[in-house]
Amino acid sequence: MFLSRLRLLAIALPVIVLSGCLPRVDQAFSNDPNTPVRADKTVFLMTATIKNTYRPSHQPKMLSTLVEKETDKVPNTDNNRYFKSDALGKTESDSPETGSSYLIRMELEKGEYVLRGIPALSSSFPIHGYFFVPIHAKLISATPGVYYLGHVEANVRERKGNEFRAGNVIPLIDQAIAGAGGGTFDVAITDQWVTDEEKFRKKFPALGATPIQMAVLPEFDRQYVQKWWEDH
Repeated sequence: MFLSRLRLLAIALPVIVLSGCLPRVDQAFSNDPNTPVRADKTVFLMTATIKNTYRPSHQPKMLSTLVEKETDKVPNTDNNRYFKSDALGKTESDSPETGSSYLIRMELEKGEYVLRGIPALSSSFPIHGYFFVPIHAKLISATPGVYYLGHVEANVRERKGNEFRAGNVIPLIDQAIAGAGGGTFDVAITDQWVTDEEKFRKKFPALGATPIQMAVLPEFDRQYVQKWWEDH
């Protein structure tokens, strides 16, 4: 079982690191924050804060947001969308106390998806730690418009027992020192639109007076995430 897990992790790590070689796409408004959303498009907004209280010197920074399209075909990377992090989406200066925060904007064609989570990287030379914030929430894109999914608060703490890891165990030294191998994520999903609205509208004039519909994701299901981790 352990060797099998190591093989899976050895495969998974390059997928995160080399996500730029997969279907990696720009977030909405990345190229032009002033052009309004087209009436036939569906855009999902979400904020996220990631921090590491387990190893404060190794704060993870978001690389992308991973969304997987659900199909009847055998799962493959062609079904994945990596919405890459950008400068426009950064909201606050980084610190061990506050972590790093992001404004996430995903434009999705019609279909059913799973919001898998957020790959992240901590770089404190010479140590580089690779993390993955798990979400695993269903996401349906059906009716055009702009929708708010909520705020994801993710904090790395020391792992207990067989709790899912905050990242891979390979490479062993880097992952251990950064806290990804020996840590786990505490994740909370909440409605923070009262404060998030101003951040989005100020940063992206394209939203203008566009009505934002509430589609807040369900509460984080740690039991489901744990089972998914054990099964994969």
